[in-house]
Amino acid sequence: MTEPYPTIGDLLTRAAARDPDRTWLRTEEGSVTFGGAAARVAATAQALAAAGIRHGDPVLMTARTTGPYALCWLALAATGAIAVTANPRSAPAELAGLARQVKPRAVISDPGLAPLIAEAGLRELPAPGVLDAGELTAGWPGTAPPPGGADSLGLGAGVGPDDVAVLIPTSGTTGAAKLVAQTHRAYALAGEGFPYWMELTASDRLMTSPPLFHITAPAHSLRGSLACGAGLILLPRFSASTFLDSARRFGATEFNAIGAMLEILMRQPARPGDAGTPLRLCYTGPAPAASRQLEIERRFGLRIVVGYAMSESPYGLIWPHGTRPFETLGTVRQHPARGTINQARVVDEQGSDLPPGQTGELLLRNPVVTPGYWGMPEETARAITSDGWLRTGDLVTADPGGTYTFVARKKEVLRRRGENLSPAEVEEAVAAHPAVLECAVVGVPSELTEEEVKAFVVPAPGARLDFGALREHAAGLLAAYKVPRYWQAISELPRTPTARVAKHRLPPGHPPEEWDAEARQPRP
Repeated sequence: MTEPYPTIGDLLTRAAARDPDRTWLRTEEGSVTFGGAAARVAATAQALAAAGIRHGDPVLMTARTTGPYALCWLALAATGAIAVTANPRSAPAELAGLARQVKPRAVISDPGLAPLIAEAGLRELPAPGVLDAGELTAGWPGTAPPPGGADSLGLGAGVGPDDVAVLIPTSGTTGAAKLVAQTHRAYALAGEGFPYWMELTASDRLMTSPPLFHITAPAHSLRGSLACGAGLILLPRFSASTFLDSARRFGATEFNAIGAMLEILMRQPARPGDAGTPLRLCYTGPAPAASRQLEIERRFGLRIVVGYAMSESPYGLIWPHGTRPFETLGTVRQHPARGTINQARVVDEQGSDLPPGQTGELLLRNPVVTPGYWGMPEETARAITSDGWLRTGDLVTADPGGTYTFVARKKEVLRRRGENLSPAEVEEAVAAHPAVLECAVVGVPSELTEEEVKAFVVPAPGARLDFGALREHAAGLLAAYKVPRYWQAISELPRTPTARVAKHRLPPGHPPEEWDAEARQPRP
């Protein structure tokens, strides 16, 4: 008989009961054992309940990657409340819009964000209003395990695996954000799966700098460390110049890389000890070019495992143990004990299955698919079929052995000169130039028909962009119709809270500094 699905509270209770005196969480501010964390989470949950927060209440949290916020996240789960994880770098209008949408029972923040909270108008919320994450978890470093053991704490009593644990904003607009509802079951199963997929054990230490409002850190690093008894290291932010030093100081053996983290690390000046850290594993996605991946691995003395997941389903794809299917997303992720719980299909526009080698949309079906978008039944119906298949919006191909390769976001496929092209392919080609850190490619209106192609380029540190040279570089790698006509420098790419590039927030129009390849100069 299959065991009932666990909750987030179950993961913490089991970890604390199994190894109460072993250090779990390490930060610049201090550390705490598994048992001490459970005791502090229980005390924080009691404080939240005393403030009037109940099962099912949404609580907005400006989720920095720190010990107090991690413990508050777990305490909200223990009470059955719903964490609404907001980007602490949100604009005031964004945060205010999110609050209007979810009508939070309270806000958890910190004094460093007081100006943001005030400008967003959140000080006017009725009691309990704005709660301080530091005060809620005061004295957490070095907290002793509970005398009666973790089971005596009753963490998560009355909370079920189907209960919603979190709402994840997937857009940063000032209007209605698309909020992915995710359950206790999703986070618990992701936590149990991640150590298995990555071959992690209790002797590992997982270091994370990705934010706690993204699914990677809470589901994979935080819950994954609890599930296998590994240590967890929280860095408040990613700093390329100090990242390897932090790994040495804390004894980190694994980290998750999102966005351009690996490329930013590679653009740092090489040092003799770059391969001498305890790091042995890195999880990332999508896959770098094979030659670049091997170069990264040699420099830092580690192994990269590529996977694919999304807020709507933390069970997606992963490189299987012992395999190196370069430049792919791997095969379907499964659970270490429950066996086959995840299915994938590649379908055409009509929803019919496609044979190997043909490009179509990836669909997933598993027990951790989101129950839907909060308060958006029509959006939910568009994303999830009546028989439970999640439309990912990603175009892929699959080989006969069930290994999947990313092609493009479905809604981003461009049509130029009678041909379809993938922005991802163009971005990869442009980003291969040493002067480029990151690139985002979009379609812009054409005076003829269909679309023209525009590249937004983030320069590598210290590099000067020569768009003529960049265009020649791209032309050497791509068919003529794929080479961008318009080029524009940008300091950083806008991102959603789930770390995808927010192309809808790229600068619109044709500003004077844009380079037009047909005019061979900046536009007048």
